[in-house]
Amino acid sequence: MNRDIFLSIADICQTHAERLRWAMNELEQRKPFTPETLGKLSQLELAIFDQFIVRFSKLQDAMGAKLLPAILELTHEEGELASFIDKLHRLEKIGALSSSNQWLKLREMRNQFAHDYPDDPEIQASLLSKAFDMATVLLNELEHVLSFAEKYL
Repeated sequence: MNRDIFLSIADICQTHAERLRWAMNELEQRKPFTPETLGKLSQLELAIFDQFIVRFSKLQDAMGAKLLPAILELTHEEGELASFIDKLHRLEKIGALSSSNQWLKLREMRNQFAHDYPDDPEIQASLLSKAFDMATVLLNELEHVLSFAEKYL
């Protein structure tokens, strides 16, 4: 893995992370997320929620599709790993990923964002509350992965 290519991938992830952190900071004062609080959001706050959802999804996707495979290549651990779960297990085994099971939960959260529930404020509130907590996990995982990679750069 070319160092510059890896750093470019890391920069993309960092950009998503910075914007996700910003959205989280902006939304912190609206917690707890309930159907009532979501119903009272201004247009600007709704746009910030959209930013939160988009950046969570983009960060999780960029890490899964680009950063994690780049770590395997960087460490020369790619081997004969046919499935994504095998790659996750290898990343966990070498210490690059905290938990493959946690990563799968993060991916599931991203997938849940693809389903919009505009007519069900209970589901929206529950999903956003869970996602807000998981966003912290995702951000911590990014820092863990990048810290792990430093010794290979």
